[in-house]
Amino acid sequence: MARIPEGEVNRIKEEISLLRLVEAKGIKLKSHGQDKIGHCPFHEDKTPSFVVSPSKNLWNCLGACGTGGSVIDWVMKIEGVSFKHAVELLKNDHPFLVAVDSPIKKTTVPKLKAPVCEDTDDQAMLTQVIDYYHETLKQAPEAQAYLAKRGLDDSELINHFKLGYANRTLGLRLPQKNRKAGAEIRSQLERLGIYRDTGREHFNGSLVIPVINEQGLIQEVYGRKLLDNLRKGIPKHTYLPGPHEGVFNVIGLKNTEEIILCESLIDALTFWRWGFRHVTTSYGINGFTQELLQCLIAYKVKRVLIAYDRDDAGNQAAAEVAKQLNHSGIDCFRILFPKDMDANQYACQMTPAQKALALVIRKAEWIGSGNNPPQSTTASADVEIPGDLFSLVAKKPAKEEKPPIKIESTKSTEAPQEKIINQQATPLPTLPFTDAEVHRVDKDLFITLGDRIYRVRGLDKNTDYAQLKIQLLVKKDDAFHMDKLDLTSSKLRQVFINQASVELGVKDEVIKKDLGKVLLVLEEQQAKQQDTTLQKPTELAPEERKEALALLHDPDLLNRILVDFNQAGVVGEEINKLTGYLACVSRKLNRPLAVMIQSSSAAGKSSLMDSILALMPKEERVQYSAMTGQSLFYMGETNLKHKILAISEEEGASSAGYALKLLQSEGEVTIASTGKDEDTGNLVTKEYKVEGPVMLFLTTTAIDIDEELLNRCLVLAVNESRAQTEAIHQIQRQRRTLTGFHQQLEKDRITQLHQNAQRLLKPLKIINPYADQLTFLADKTRTRRDHEKYLTLIDSVTLLHQYQRETKTLSHNGKNIDYIEVSLKDIETANHLAHEILGRTLDELPPQTRKLLKEIQALVQQECQAQHVEQSHLRFSRKHLRQQIGWTYDQVRVHLDRLVKMEYVLVHKGGRGQSFEYELLYDGNPETPYAHMMGLLDVSALKQPKNTPTTASLGGKTSTLGG
Repeated sequence: MARIPEGEVNRIKEEISLLRLVEAKGIKLKSHGQDKIGHCPFHEDKTPSFVVSPSKNLWNCLGACGTGGSVIDWVMKIEGVSFKHAVELLKNDHPFLVAVDSPIKKTTVPKLKAPVCEDTDDQAMLTQVIDYYHETLKQAPEAQAYLAKRGLDDSELINHFKLGYANRTLGLRLPQKNRKAGAEIRSQLERLGIYRDTGREHFNGSLVIPVINEQGLIQEVYGRKLLDNLRKGIPKHTYLPGPHEGVFNVIGLKNTEEIILCESLIDALTFWRWGFRHVTTSYGINGFTQELLQCLIAYKVKRVLIAYDRDDAGNQAAAEVAKQLNHSGIDCFRILFPKDMDANQYACQMTPAQKALALVIRKAEWIGSGNNPPQSTTASADVEIPGDLFSLVAKKPAKEEKPPIKIESTKSTEAPQEKIINQQATPLPTLPFTDAEVHRVDKDLFITLGDRIYRVRGLDKNTDYAQLKIQLLVKKDDAFHMDKLDLTSSKLRQVFINQASVELGVKDEVIKKDLGKVLLVLEEQQAKQQDTTLQKPTELAPEERKEALALLHDPDLLNRILVDFNQAGVVGEEINKLTGYLACVSRKLNRPLAVMIQSSSAAGKSSLMDSILALMPKEERVQYSAMTGQSLFYMGETNLKHKILAISEEEGASSAGYALKLLQSEGEVTIASTGKDEDTGNLVTKEYKVEGPVMLFLTTTAIDIDEELLNRCLVLAVNESRAQTEAIHQIQRQRRTLTGFHQQLEKDRITQLHQNAQRLLKPLKIINPYADQLTFLADKTRTRRDHEKYLTLIDSVTLLHQYQRETKTLSHNGKNIDYIEVSLKDIETANHLAHEILGRTLDELPPQTRKLLKEIQALVQQECQAQHVEQSHLRFSRKHLRQQIGWTYDQVRVHLDRLVKMEYVLVHKGGRGQSFEYELLYDGNPETPYAHMMGLLDVSALKQPKNTPTTASLGGKTSTLGG
């Protein structure tokens, strides 16, 4: 039974007024709150018990009936009809619904107008039924959706062939069998095949396609079920009982020498829909009738293009039909769709469908005996066939000549024609193992193999040997095929081979061999492209190389870096800028550093990170805003090796934290994951590996950070002082001035200079001759990692100064290893940074929390002196803190809660409507929370070379370096 769409049922329940229908039946209702109440018409009701709720459009009997429901339930009850009958009545708003009458238990009189007449002949009745089905289709959303899915939603097509839909509503309009008229009409419909002997409609739930002759008489009816998930034994395809009669679209076979013969009516409608009007059909693979054969002979058809399905059954049937047609003197051609595909599937999947069908028509293969006769194009005369997409000069020129390649490109008929491009193509050397002629035009590759020309686009985007994703177009004469595919996938190659062989009209083996040669050519080009990519960072112009080397040879290189930062518009933060810069340099070491910038929101942590990264080569940094837990594992095996991985917010990488920690400490990460085998399609376990080392660069506003990730990083705290804020404001204002514009131009030059200098750094081995004399705090286990950071920081300083150090060579097992040695000056610099940076990592309080503690301690000391009280007697509130130090509510709340948890501050009262009051418990010196870091090597105490200074200038200020 054809189901009524749920949307239509809901619309009826909501839009048709139940109150109007009830009152029209003569039932008097009175107001009862928001509802109406009256006597129930379905039982003797002395006390009103029949309730109608207009707001909900529902009714309910509170008395003996105990029933109720929607407007549909009301019609079913009052008229004695079925659910489907009630819906049909409401759809038509029939007068019976408002006639004053008593309820009917079960009606036997049709309340809908019958679409067929009594005492009429069979053909007239069949025509009336088809007309009714035709009108039903126009109002049935499910039938229209099915036509749209098959690409047949065309009003001209629907009206021309009188397509219809049988949804079992015909019987609702016919008199019942217990009446004379009903018995006669139903008996006649059963004899015609519209009804079965079971009393059900034969084409129920089907798209109905009549076969009409030249006189307008219906000779055959075909039905195709809309649903595919049918119960076992229910056929999808149905016809009228008896042998097939009639020729489909017989009018379209006149005045033409060539017709298209399909396997099914749906396929024939598809060709007709897209402009190929000279089309007809068999009734399935075994349904080529003698009536159709005689019709073709009578109309003097010379050529038949057989468009049967491209499967074994269709191929065999096409060959049998061709024998009959050849015997009658009619030439046959086979339209070849992709394997296991029919005309309708092909038209629905290929866009534009019109041109796709025109292409397979033009490339139809002749089947028969003797010589191949010329094929006409009368079957496609109504359609403009697409012209050349491009044509290449395929003639071989003389050796000394290099003629240009002419490319003509024409889009579909809906788009304007492209310009003709004439360019000088660059011939590439022919590979010894192929006979391909290869030319390059801009980024496109043209590969000529015989009379076939392949154009390749997108090769330059393949930076990994694991894939070869391209756009591939093949052209032969005026035929072409284009698709996107990964040439490393045998499955995708086979799809391309199947389709290209059909559209070019060549054998599968030819395209298969061509793709093998194309693959070899592209692998060779990809290898050259990879080599070029690897060499690109060091290929600097002579002037650029000279300037970069001058920077690296500068004896005051560290101060030069800080000066360049200031000229680029980054003020203050000398320690942070230099530490971040050196950490980025460490990417070339086997165990790089990791950096995390921790600050409150809007303090400038992202700007600081971006300014440091801007001085690093673009090809050696990878930057994301966030990372998922699995994304790191699929980034390519060597895509991160000796590079900088920057993530704007640590919170955005929380799900990838485990992988990041492994990558930082182990130098690589590996995951086993389930995936499909590209050749077989079976699920297999695949291993994905990402090699390091990699330098991590993170920022965060959080104070509670994963300890395992935190102790692997150097923690930098942004300067949030008022003086720093004023300096930033000054720079922001200055950018709007002419001086600021000049500085922006200078910033671009400085950025390029440092990027070029970084490209010249070589990953040399670092030897520290003073390593045995270095000291480090050992009272905490976490200093094991901090000690490694300290040593790596020294190595980074040395690596940056490699052009100012003597390069030495060590021979080991026949190999020469280049290395440079750490100087005492490098250790001085590292010590100066370590006291500030590494000491902070050992502090149990985050930098911003430590800063709040200092502010609270200063404020408490000031108030104690003013009020002459001891520290233990002084109380302060959050509001007082915000007013005195100028922090936001969230800043004070978050960091003050941390101090409470760490027992630096005590809460005396608060909560449940009371304001919070606090007492400062800490009485230590907040200025030197990590003085124990002074246990590092005292460089000045060692015997030093005469030319080694004990002081260095950083940021224009002279400070003693070392312990």
